[in-house]
Amino acid sequence: MAKFLYIVDHFVGFPQSEYGGVWNVIAGNDDECFDLISGVDNGDYEDCYVTLRNNIVKAPRFALADAVESEVIDRFIT
Repeated sequence: MAKFLYIVDHFVGFPQSEYGGVWNVIAGNDDECFDLISGVDNGDYEDCYVTLRNNIVKAPRFALADAVESEVIDRFIT
């Protein structure tokens, strides 16, 4: 299965955050990307999941040349 590097904007409103952040995720498709992010955030931003799904669909993604494991690479949430 082809894997992609997703760069996903994740808006999180006040009071949890002022702005949100960015997730860098390796995933095979949009659904897997969402599952990885929601699995890591432990439901902390559940009220933002509709926006997150839309942001995943619009996210820049880059095909990866080598077979790699799906995972959240990094996240930055303010």
